[in-house]
Amino acid sequence: MFRHHGTQGRQAVALAALLALLLATACGAGTTDSAGSGGGKHPTVRIALGVDASYAPLYLAAERDMFAEAGLDVQLMKVEGGPAAAQAVTAGTAQISANADSTALPQMVNNPRLRALGAFQSSGRYLKVVLREGITSPRQIKTMGSIQGIGLYATHEYLRHHGIDPQSVKIQQSGPQEIPTMLQRGDIDAYILFDPWVSKGVEAGGHLAGSIGDFGVTYVQWLIADRKWLENNQELAGKVFKVVAEAGRAVTEDPHAAALAAHEQAQLPVAGTEKAIGEISFESRALTSADVTSSRRIVDFLMEQHLVKSAPDLDTVLLRGWYDQYAG
Repeated sequence: MFRHHGTQGRQAVALAALLALLLATACGAGTTDSAGSGGGKHPTVRIALGVDASYAPLYLAAERDMFAEAGLDVQLMKVEGGPAAAQAVTAGTAQISANADSTALPQMVNNPRLRALGAFQSSGRYLKVVLREGITSPRQIKTMGSIQGIGLYATHEYLRHHGIDPQSVKIQQSGPQEIPTMLQRGDIDAYILFDPWVSKGVEAGGHLAGSIGDFGVTYVQWLIADRKWLENNQELAGKVFKVVAEAGRAVTEDPHAAALAAHEQAQLPVAGTEKAIGEISFESRALTSADVTSSRRIVDFLMEQHLVKSAPDLDTVLLRGWYDQYAG
């Protein structure tokens, strides 16, 4: 009897040790791995990104093992989009994020250690205006749905372009997946978004009324890193960006293959993704004084809306010339 209880005790201890190991593994799965993985051969770089066609180069690079072929251990960390990607870098659960300029800038106010390394795509056509059935003129709009960042900025610019005071229109901020339903219910009269939410709005009875480039708005997607991590990983970040640039060229050359990769990596619809890819320029490049100027306009808007209390030091957070030095 005593021997039987001793066996149970040893089994209990072994089970507890196994559970502790499993818990430690689970808790450590989302943390940074500066020492590397796979026996320490290559440092792990986690890239936080959203789920839509604009991230096609990253999906294609992952699907074709382009990072591994370059001797890199890169993992894509899919988040809900918007500020969540940059917030993952701030939290240390990702080393690099992909963010639109208007989304990244307020995060740079909150965390002045964030650095924009360069641009990997841009567009004035990807985001579109969708109007509710029965709305034939911007002057009829009383309510608009909007996401944070580029969505809110574009919404205000759209209204101003048509001589409408944004303060006279009720702007309801929400997640992109909810906005087409809001349009269908008649809760909003219009919104500005990207696919698949544009197509879903049209399917719900809405109709297209142009793209953001029609009223002078373009957006740029940056790769972003934390200064502290970057200080010790300049060459590594440059190698990652080189693969993204190469993948961007491959997306342009074969949009269908990129759409298939987006479907495999993020379950995006192939036809809609391929169409969206044709509306985006996937050219990787260094940041320039023009980026500083456009960023200053965005920051001015954010401060005007009391969305940020101060402006980031654009000459510090935008690393002009970094791309040419490490990834060009």
